[in-house]
Amino acid sequence: MHTGSAAPPARPVRAVLLVLALLAALLAAAVPAAGPAHAAVPDRWGFAYLDNPTPPPGYVPDPSRQWGSWPSPGTNPVRVDQLGTGSYVVHFPLIAGPGGVAHVTAVNRSGTWCQAAGWTAAGSGIDVGVSCYRPGGAPDDSQFTVLYTASSGAPLPPGAGYAYLDSTPGGTLLDQYNSSGGSNLSSHGSTGIWKAWLPGVGGAGYLGNVEVTAVDPGQGARCKVTEWGPSSSGQTLVVNCFDASGALFDTEWTLSYSVRRAVHGPAIPPKNFGYLWYNGSVPAATNFNSAGGTNTLAVGIPSTATLPSLAVPADHAQVTAFGSGAGYCQLALPWARSSGSVQLYPICFTPGGGPTTAPFFTAYTSAF
Repeated sequence: MHTGSAAPPARPVRAVLLVLALLAALLAAAVPAAGPAHAAVPDRWGFAYLDNPTPPPGYVPDPSRQWGSWPSPGTNPVRVDQLGTGSYVVHFPLIAGPGGVAHVTAVNRSGTWCQAAGWTAAGSGIDVGVSCYRPGGAPDDSQFTVLYTASSGAPLPPGAGYAYLDSTPGGTLLDQYNSSGGSNLSSHGSTGIWKAWLPGVGGAGYLGNVEVTAVDPGQGARCKVTEWGPSSSGQTLVVNCFDASGALFDTEWTLSYSVRRAVHGPAIPPKNFGYLWYNGSVPAATNFNSAGGTNTLAVGIPSTATLPSLAVPADHAQVTAFGSGAGYCQLALPWARSSGSVQLYPICFTPGGGPTTAPFFTAYTSAF
């Protein structure tokens, strides 16, 4: 990924993946192949919030909403370059390495959404491409949050869990991590529909948080969780992806699942993180606050999620839509901090970009 190119390039995909993608339709009912398993959680990560949708070259986004695992992140900041309308590259310093996953959430009330365009090691750092599109599919400038994280550590102790995967359109995994030591799976069904299996994490009831992001360097794409099947042996999640018209669409996508862990994987530190899932109600086990407070949700357009005793910059938030159909969700505004509490403002849209109320996942974390 090079600053000044017309658009951030896709990450390399080996020829064998193309073959597997062609076979995916025939093998949809079969058990899919596992991705490469990895054995500290995480060992490389960074997050940022682009507060200026038309940044000058080398722009340093909001310092209170960026941090990472590299030395002296407070004095060695994330930088962003805009490559064209709605096209950005986010430079995370000093965390180069293979694999990992990226998540992106748009921050606006207009219905413009943002997605990952790919990521790659760039010198000693990681560059994450971000593309944003208005309803209808034309590129558009927007504020957004972006997160990159990679893990290769040993299994976590009981009571906590973390897993992620990066799936090709055909269901082959480009990378994956599971804190139980198991191997995640992804299988492709019909166009735009996948089933993810995360063994050994979570439990038999709804527990934890899920975030999903489309990855496509060529056109607008949106992904969401449409079904969640928890069990004592692991989590089954159905992911649907759509193009700008709202039609089901095959694209690369990432998924992260966390139980009593921050959205990027670690815990203690950070000591300040939380999440909740709204699905007409807020199930207790999907409503977590690491400080022991009670998170609350006022449903509206936008909704307001209040997470008490957690607001410590530098901090970060993500949102993912849940449920059937091609609607999508994001943040209407950057999160606010007040008297130690943080307020998140999730907002959802119909496939055509009209504001609506709909189910969503949202997660917040401090770096500390």
